[in-house]
Amino acid sequence: MASAAYYLGFDFSTQQLKVIAVNEHLHVVYEDNVQFDKDLPEFRTQGGVHVQDDKLTVTSPVLMWVKALDLILERMKTARFDFSKVKVLSGSGQQHGSVYWKVGARKTLQTLLPEQPLHTQLKLCFSVTESPVWMDSSTTAQCRHLEGYIGGAQALANITGSRAYERFTGNQIAKIYKQRPADYAHTERISLVSSFGASLFLGDYAPIDYSDGSGMNLLDISKKLWSEDCLNACAPDLQEKLGSAVPTSSILGPVSSYHVQRFGFRDDCYIAAFTGDNPASLAGMRLEEGDIAVSLGTSDTLFLWIQEPTPALEGHILCNPVQTQDYMALLCYKNGSLMREKIRDDCSPGSWEEFSKELRSSTAGNNGNLGFYFDVMEITPRAVGIHRFNENNQKVSAFPKAVEVRAIIEGQFMAKRIHAERLGYKILPQTRILATGGASCNEDILQVLSDVFNAPVYTIATTNSACLGSAYRAAHALAMQSAGSTFADFVRLAEGHKLVVTPRPGADQVYEPLLKRYMDCEALVIDESGKHVN
Repeated sequence: MASAAYYLGFDFSTQQLKVIAVNEHLHVVYEDNVQFDKDLPEFRTQGGVHVQDDKLTVTSPVLMWVKALDLILERMKTARFDFSKVKVLSGSGQQHGSVYWKVGARKTLQTLLPEQPLHTQLKLCFSVTESPVWMDSSTTAQCRHLEGYIGGAQALANITGSRAYERFTGNQIAKIYKQRPADYAHTERISLVSSFGASLFLGDYAPIDYSDGSGMNLLDISKKLWSEDCLNACAPDLQEKLGSAVPTSSILGPVSSYHVQRFGFRDDCYIAAFTGDNPASLAGMRLEEGDIAVSLGTSDTLFLWIQEPTPALEGHILCNPVQTQDYMALLCYKNGSLMREKIRDDCSPGSWEEFSKELRSSTAGNNGNLGFYFDVMEITPRAVGIHRFNENNQKVSAFPKAVEVRAIIEGQFMAKRIHAERLGYKILPQTRILATGGASCNEDILQVLSDVFNAPVYTIATTNSACLGSAYRAAHALAMQSAGSTFADFVRLAEGHKLVVTPRPGADQVYEPLLKRYMDCEALVIDESGKHVN
């Protein structure tokens, strides 16, 4: 580690706290993590959380996150990590988690004693000791109230980028205000997990950034200000408790004297605003304008870079973490790899090689056959079950093997393109698809992805993309103080993406009419699923 300077990124994720250090060439020089269940067993979490008896309320002990930071910094010190070389640090946190600082906590933060760990000094600083996290789904009543107050789900999405969701922070705050009014009254500041992490380094309350703030159902994403109507719908005096939101690339100030004295940070080591894990992943994947990142895992996720969003009742629009005037969209699908594996097992007994052979033996467009495969109720669209349509849009009970294999792959990717375009995504001449996750190693699957989107597909080797993205963002935020380079230009030092496949000639002529048919059939599937559920 003979580098002249380090840039640190932290990620307070659901199950662990991670840290990555990169050098001035953006190469990773240090990496570690604290596993909450294993390394901090005294908090008795499973998967980093506590699931309450109602199975809807899911929380994490806020002191566990503090103690995890104590532990990871001590490990770095033991490993002789040279904190004096750190010029700037940033971080991310699981989105939608919230932390409630008790009246008087700010003074404690500002006067921390370097001889003692953080968790012993902050243990009495929280009015709510169990923080609601993204897995919580106990606020349905608050969601309906918020949408009703604003004028409907679409009206709320137009302001905040999303309809009301149970995990979103505004609804969680509304629940605490209603059920625990005394605790709410004794709260002087509400942080997100991201701004909470930044506060621990800053020695003061760190502001919420635009990007993570846009996952709260509270921020007007076009004005970059808290929506008064949304605040009033959730709880009184909320603007004061939240503070002002700031651009995600903001430098918040120097690290607190606590960290200078205890660990040897330089006193001019700066802190860039922390953000949510999804926006930080956009930075870690190094998306550029017009790009789309596709993670093909247990669930499939899309990150999109958007200039002119059209908020919808599906998906989320967030403020872009690396270019303030732009946006990012997020789409998540439950029926990802597990559904692909189920069809693989049915059609090519457990073999991805046989699956790929069947895929190659069929033709692009599948002779007009379309399939929808939802083992569990999907998020977008809200549908369940397996639905097959022939070239005349008539439902059929089964497909030949090769048709079935192509139907699930083409169907999953056509759905992703359709839903992305509904949120305002436009395929540009320079558009790249950056693929990651388990299925991204299958070139035949990626070929279909490339054909459907009519764009080249690159693979990325990034692991811990949120943590790495935080280190990149930290370095870029500091560089922006003296030079105006874009984030994309700045991260060109990092290892490049690998081009895997390009669209086959004529692919756009095959899929343009098929996408329209797919939308029509999707509407039928949604209608049928609604009847089934009801």
